[in-house]
Amino acid sequence: ALLARLRLVVLFLPWSARDAILGFRHALGQARQVFRPRVLATFVLLCGFGIEIFCSLGVLTGIADRLCALILSAYCVATAVLYKRFWAQGDFWSNADGKGRSLFWDFLKNLSLAAAFVMIVVGIQGRELHAFLDAPFASSQPYRSSP
Repeated sequence: ALLARLRLVVLFLPWSARDAILGFRHALGQARQVFRPRVLATFVLLCGFGIEIFCSLGVLTGIADRLCALILSAYCVATAVLYKRFWAQGDFWSNADGKGRSLFWDFLKNLSLAAAFVMIVVGIQGRELHAFLDAPFASSQPYRSSP
C-alpha cells in the first residue's frame, strides 16, 4: 500500500514541489498565462504548492487520506483544464508532432491520476464512499494489517 501511494504522489512530492521552489519564476510565468494579475498567480501557485505538499503527505501517512486524495484529484483535473489546453493549440488534428497532441496526452495522464486518487476516496470497488461521507477527515487506515 505504501509503495502504491508513493508512486501516486511522487510527481507532486518531491518533484513538482521542488521544481516550484527552485524554478519559482518559471512557475509564476506559467501561472500568469492563466491568471494574469501577478498577485493572483502567486496566490494560486502557493495554494498549489500547499496542496502538493500537505495532501501528498496525507495520502502517504494515512492522515485524512481520503480528503487529501479528493483534493489531489480535483487538483489534477483543474491543472489539466487550466494548463493542458490541447484544444487551444490549433494543431491537434493537423500535426501529430504538434503541441496540441503532446498536451492531449498530458491532459489524459492528469485525468488518469485523478481517477487513481478517487480510488483512495471510494475504495477499489466503490464501497468506501459512505465511510468518507460519514467522516471526511478520518483515515482509511491503509497500513492496518488484516486480521
